[in-house]
Amino acid sequence: MKAIYKKELSAFFRSMTGYALIAFLTTFTGIYFMIYNLNQGYPYFSYTLSAIMLVLLVLIPVLTMRSFAEERKSKTDQLLLTSPVKLSRIVLGKYLAMATVFFVPNVIFCFFPLIIKAQGTAYLRTDYASLLQFFLLGCVFIAIGMFFSSLTESPIIAAVSTFAATLVLYIWEYLLDYLPQGAAGNFIVILLLCVGAAVWIGYITKNRFLGGAVAFVTIAASAVFLVVDSSAFEGLLQNVLDNLNVSAAFNNAAFNNIFDVPGTVLQLTFIGVFVFLTIQSIEKRRWS
Repeated sequence: MKAIYKKELSAFFRSMTGYALIAFLTTFTGIYFMIYNLNQGYPYFSYTLSAIMLVLLVLIPVLTMRSFAEERKSKTDQLLLTSPVKLSRIVLGKYLAMATVFFVPNVIFCFFPLIIKAQGTAYLRTDYASLLQFFLLGCVFIAIGMFFSSLTESPIIAAVSTFAATLVLYIWEYLLDYLPQGAAGNFIVILLLCVGAAVWIGYITKNRFLGGAVAFVTIAASAVFLVVDSSAFEGLLQNVLDNLNVSAAFNNAAFNNIFDVPGTVLQLTFIGVFVFLTIQSIEKRRWS
């Protein structure tokens, strides 16, 4: 894994991608820092981090889009698939290299709250907690981008898919407002999700009977719960999906002065899940 990490990290800086990303993110952060914290006098650097989140959604796909897609396109991925190194070590090496590139501008950002402190009032605890959550959120996006890169040989498709997925996660709490609140509406959506899950299981396992059985059991169980206690379905989807808001930890640290431990655990879980999915995606291609 160490050799893969060094190779990938050096590749980012040989191609200038790493330098460009660090410079771009640092420049935009500096601009917003001057606007919010120096000119307008806001004492929280976390406001600046929140403002550059959309910039992050653009830069992360650029960072991750070539991680596996480029090698698949040029057929050099065959060397990785047939190498004696464990696939998990290859994926982790690539992931840690991208996370390191993203870590560099975050180290630079650590000086910004100190500049605010030198000018007057500063809230260092809030700012550094926000920086930690900002970095972890970026690591979540990197894991997602790496996964999408493993699914295609087109870096452009990988970048667009990553941007779409991370944008959905970024506006997650606003999307939840459009979910139905009534029991009937939630029941219908759950039925659609059950059918979709059954079709996906049937497709993956090549077993239509298994897919049909999953659909029957989940739909029947949902119908029984609806008859027994319909109130349990009221706002069910919104309550469940609200627990998957990966941006909540950053928002709590930035705006509520709260270090969200469950939110941090959720971010680390997302990272682990998408790294695992990347390994499985490449493993499937190895044996296909």
